[in-house]
This record gives sequence, C-alpha cells and structure tokens, in this order.
Amino acid sequence: MRDVTIYTTDTCPYCIKAKKYLSEKGIEYNEKNVHKDFQAKQELLAMGYRTVPVIVINKREIVGFDKQKIDRALG
Repeated sequence: MRDVTIYTTDTCPYCIKAKKYLSEKGIEYNEKNVHKDFQAKQELLAMGYRTVPVIVINKREIVGFDKQKIDRALG
C-alpha cells in the first residue's frame, strides 16, 4: 500500500499538475494545503521546505513536479 501526501497551495500551477498526474495514475493521495492548514504549513517547514509542491510517497520526499521521481517512488 502506498502512503502519498502532497503539500499544496491554491495558486501553485505545479501542485495542480501533480494532483492531476497522480489522479490519472489512479493514485489516492492526502492533500495538505499550507495556505488553509496551519499544521500542514508547520509540517512543511519542519521538513525544511518553503516551496510547494512537496510530494511524500512512502516517506520519500519529492520537491516539485517531477514525473520521473514520482514514478520511481511509486514503483
């Protein structure tokens, strides 16, 4: 089973692309919008990131929308 979380904002075009890509592959994910969710923002900052999207697949962190890295992490 895959554990997939994506940290997003409302205005990030790469977040939209990443969510669409995961959906097209039939991958369920948990979205954490850092503009709307203070706890999600704190989590993102604690990981050392100030940008989105950050996609976490089975504890592997991928910064940005990178199809190759996503596919490798998904196996």
